[in-house]
Amino acid sequence: MSGLRSPEIQAAYDAVRSDDDETNWLLISDSAPGSKQLALSKTGTGGLPELADALDDREVQYGYVRVEYANDAESKRIKFALVVWIGKDTKVMRKARVSIESGEVGAVLSHHRKVNAADPRDLDEAGIIAELRKAGGADYNGGRG
Repeated sequence: MSGLRSPEIQAAYDAVRSDDDETNWLLISDSAPGSKQLALSKTGTGGLPELADALDDREVQYGYVRVEYANDAESKRIKFALVVWIGKDTKVMRKARVSIESGEVGAVLSHHRKVNAADPRDLDEAGIIAELRKAGGADYNGGRG
């Protein structure tokens, strides 16, 4: 997919993955209406809620978010989620590209969990953390973290 390996997307991806940078999400969208080229559209420090507020009902967008949670008082886990957003007002032909395109995006943005979303309620942080816990391996605290 054209644009996915741009320096802007790579720099934002590195920032989200870095323990030394406050940036914890990025958003990729079409570079222009009708374009088949993706571009970085936004980044932020407000986590999943802020990412959810940045989504557009008229677009297909790809969000990448750093999620931190604790399993117990001594441990902190960091996982990454890929959000595949298909807004409710997205044109049919644009929706048709998502199946192939999302695989290409996922190959570039290494993640633990993919979240398909068409409604902001699909991005419930507690639900996503529960899914990440399941994907995270051993949980010696029984999910009470």
